[in-house]
Amino acid sequence: MSDFDRALKIGRPPTIATLFPNSKALLVSGRYIDRAMKKKGGAMTIAANGRSHLVIRGVLAAAQRADAAIIIEIAKSEGGANAYCPTSLWNMARQVDAVMNELGVTVPVAIHADHYAIKTQADLDAARVEIPTLFEAGITSIALDASHQPDADNLLANIALAPYIPEWAGLETEVGEIKGTEGLSSPEEALFLIQGLNAHNIHADWIALNNGTTHGIEASGTGIDVELTQAVHDALAPYGVNGAQHGTSGNDSDRLRDIAEKTSTTKANVATALQLLSWGMEVNEFGNAVMDENGDLIKIKGEGLTDELWVEMKAYADEKGIKGSNFKKLNLPFENKILGQSREVRDRMAKRVEEFTYTLLTEVFNAAGTGSLCIEEILEKGSYNPGFSAKVIEDKAEWTEEKIRARAALMTTDKGPDGDFDE
Repeated sequence: MSDFDRALKIGRPPTIATLFPNSKALLVSGRYIDRAMKKKGGAMTIAANGRSHLVIRGVLAAAQRADAAIIIEIAKSEGGANAYCPTSLWNMARQVDAVMNELGVTVPVAIHADHYAIKTQADLDAARVEIPTLFEAGITSIALDASHQPDADNLLANIALAPYIPEWAGLETEVGEIKGTEGLSSPEEALFLIQGLNAHNIHADWIALNNGTTHGIEASGTGIDVELTQAVHDALAPYGVNGAQHGTSGNDSDRLRDIAEKTSTTKANVATALQLLSWGMEVNEFGNAVMDENGDLIKIKGEGLTDELWVEMKAYADEKGIKGSNFKKLNLPFENKILGQSREVRDRMAKRVEEFTYTLLTEVFNAAGTGSLCIEEILEKGSYNPGFSAKVIEDKAEWTEEKIRARAALMTTDKGPDGDFDE
């Protein structure tokens, strides 16, 4: 029996084995993907936002070519109950599994529910019901994001929802909303969150920060603050948590290489660049949109979508007042028309995503070969559950709700401006 066949037999979580009993797709805990990056060292992998089917195809083809363990994800705002994308938290695993079997993809892949936002008590109550359904539908990793709330409430929301997440699953948490250069996260805030979780025997695999970047189309040109990220990760080192880098689109390759080499980041979210590439938009070397004098996207003739379909999509966007990063809201109303194009067009859309992703994985993220390393890790553990990277250090008695709120009140923080910051 090959190493892949052995890993397939033991490495898939019970929920995946139940959903796909005859599958040859190695869908694994997000924690295994993190472990593979640390095993290689100085490596992070793509957490590709699978807003559309053709993006998913292109990313998976690239991962196979690069022998890279990867993550496919969708955020709650994008694919949750009020979705604006055709890919949802409940159909993403089914799409990924089908494409992996069709294309013969043998690298390990995690299915991640990104930015599972908890903004209100009603969100918290609903999450207790909804989160188990995500894992039943094939999710293998989740990002609990209560960063919109004050630090104490963020921590308490994570503690409250931890029992609804399988012990084997990958876990991401977040401190600080992604606001560009305002409201940057500090080591103090990150330590507060991770230490509080540790006291309750909750061990996040990743932490996302506001470290200077943005979601969507990068407009400021400032990008990720590598030194700040390194300082936060150094402070968190005893707790076995690594970094999840949000908003990579628009950051140049050198900055992304620095993040991989100089920090403990193992997960890099890529969304907007993949969408634009699949549509055939003009982008610069690091996937950021090139705009015309009116601030509109530039469609390359003969690339991506048919020119006729793009004219229709652009007219729809103009009618609805959709511009810039909000072009993502074209995914849901146009997915079926996109899939109804000829095979030649669909293939060139996926191929453009594949080539960009392959370059990221091999030349920027240093993720090549991590697919094999991940399989090695699964065989060494002999289980679908890789276990935790850290032990309990903190005293639970010092992290009661009362003491959490008292600690938070003593912190000096700058959360930046109020507003509805997109996920």
